[in-house]
Amino acid sequence: VQLSDATTHLTRSPIRHYPKRVISKPNGEGLAGDVAQSNPEEELKCQSLAGEASGSFESWMAVSTSGDKPMPRFNHAATVVGDKMVVVGGDSGHGLLDDVQVLNFEKFAWKSSSSKLYLSPTSLPLKLPACKGHSLVSWGKKTLLIGGKTVAGNDKVSVWAFDTETECWSHIEAKGEIPVARSYHTVVRAGSVLILFGGEDAKGRKLNDLHMFDLKSLMWLPLHCTGTGPSPRSNHIATLYDDKVLYIFGGKSKSRTQNDLHSLDFETMIWSRIKIKGFHPSPRAGCCGVLCGYKWYIAGGGSRKKRHAETLVFDVVRVKWSVAVASPPTSILANKGFSLVLVEQKDKVFLVAFGGYRKESSNEVEVMSMGMNEHSMGRRSTLDKGQCTLLFDNSSTARPCPIDSAARNNLASALEHHGSSRRSTSKFFVDTNLHKQFHEKEYDDNSPPKSYSTQTMEERSTPQDTGLETGVTKVLNNEEELTGVHDSKNSKLHQKKVEEAILSEIDERSLGIHQLYEPKLSDIVKENKVLEGQVAAALANKESAERNLSSVIKSRIDMEKKLADTVKEMELLKEKLVSVDLAQEEANSLSNVVHSDNVRLEHDVAFLKAVLDDMQKELHSTRGVLAGERARAIQLQMEVFHLKQRMQSMENRAASTPRKPF
Repeated sequence: VQLSDATTHLTRSPIRHYPKRVISKPNGEGLAGDVAQSNPEEELKCQSLAGEASGSFESWMAVSTSGDKPMPRFNHAATVVGDKMVVVGGDSGHGLLDDVQVLNFEKFAWKSSSSKLYLSPTSLPLKLPACKGHSLVSWGKKTLLIGGKTVAGNDKVSVWAFDTETECWSHIEAKGEIPVARSYHTVVRAGSVLILFGGEDAKGRKLNDLHMFDLKSLMWLPLHCTGTGPSPRSNHIATLYDDKVLYIFGGKSKSRTQNDLHSLDFETMIWSRIKIKGFHPSPRAGCCGVLCGYKWYIAGGGSRKKRHAETLVFDVVRVKWSVAVASPPTSILANKGFSLVLVEQKDKVFLVAFGGYRKESSNEVEVMSMGMNEHSMGRRSTLDKGQCTLLFDNSSTARPCPIDSAARNNLASALEHHGSSRRSTSKFFVDTNLHKQFHEKEYDDNSPPKSYSTQTMEERSTPQDTGLETGVTKVLNNEEELTGVHDSKNSKLHQKKVEEAILSEIDERSLGIHQLYEPKLSDIVKENKVLEGQVAAALANKESAERNLSSVIKSRIDMEKKLADTVKEMELLKEKLVSVDLAQEEANSLSNVVHSDNVRLEHDVAFLKAVLDDMQKELHSTRGVLAGERARAIQLQMEVFHLKQRMQSMENRAASTPRKPF
């Protein structure tokens, strides 16, 4: 996450380190809580927070921000939408707040939202009430505010939606069994469903009921579970692992502060209390927690007597507690009512803490880097597609070992010499051994039993060879005797006779051997012909198998092409689906705008109707006055007419009466 790219105009580093602190684990090992304190007078070039967090230091650091800083507050709520943190409401120490503050992680700058208001369906203007102890959940590009403690107070839980693009609030008209109004509860989201647990009502009574709110149908439903569930509490924390298991930790009950951990399996709807392994967390309420992969990071919290500044980690897989890092008492984690969010970008994961109260309200920001997201690192490793293809090709093209060509050539030459009557005995035995080698190599895989004729040859070759050697030995002995008698005379003649005797003996013996082995050689030739036929059949089968294999490889290549086309089509469909979702969101935003315009028009129409009614009443009364005036004018005309008649009659009388002298 590039959290401070916008602070490059500063001359000092936006990160100030805390002094080093060492805590002890249960096994006695020391744990460095923070890095060494930096020199406040040292001038450093401003770097991005991701660059500062390239080392795996896992320590909390205070970060300076730009823009209009929000008013210090506590008991507010915060969530992340895209690359922004949205903060709503809270308590400033002098009263409740109803503003919306946005922290941009790219520029690391604060901005105050204008928070436009929608009109309700009853044509009355709506304004977000100032609240604290509420819950804030992100849903797409909207932020949902659930519950909270207000000045006026409500009977039921209210749900508000803030659009981060249009910066407008709208009130969601919920249906179903709406839960009683509450604050300091927890809300987690699983897809399009909100899960609400616990809190305290307007009278301060602790609750442990569980409700579900469907964002599509806008329907509240109570959830009924079995097993040993958490006791009534508030100021606890909750998280949802793998959209299947709900975890509840800590909180404040009626009489004491809790440190127990409960889980709810939504497949069986059974509560269970988890036994604590490893580090034993102390009782705490008002802590904050976020789930990163399979580790639940819990920071801060405490009881009336003591506040805790360490950051705990609960391993969901190993079901084990441990301490990640400890912070000094001046850290935000030691504050009361701060907020904590998880920010992920590329291979960096950060925890961002904001606000809180310690002697006075705060608007500081602290960040802790955790390096690579362990959830993404815990995924199973798979072979690359190209490697799988290569392995498949190697396995599919592997052929059985071919027959030795040298042994086959030696066998052919031996078969040619088997028919000759003048071949030597040693050559015959050499060719027989070659035939044996060829026979063993060709049928080594199947390991068939040896034929009877071959076994007979192997069994009878040794005694015949021994007889030949015995005959030669006898001739040599005779040679020695003859050389003893004719020692001094006719040595050349004697030597010639001895050679003739030896040659004659060898010819007789070889002729006998040839006559003895000739039928066996014919059998061997026949058997070799049969073997050659079998070899030819095996070669034909091998060629057909190779053809089948090539066809299978071709079909496999075609299937891979089809699969690649299908994958491309799926990607296109996914892109279309994303575009459809975007169009749906735009349509929803347009419908909201149209709805607001319609509501405003309805309000204006109602106002104009009221004005028209008043004007009609005034017109009606004016008409009555005019009618009265008309009647009065007629009456006056009648009176004038009568007066004229009287005056005329008086004039007539005066004219008829004689005048008296003056």
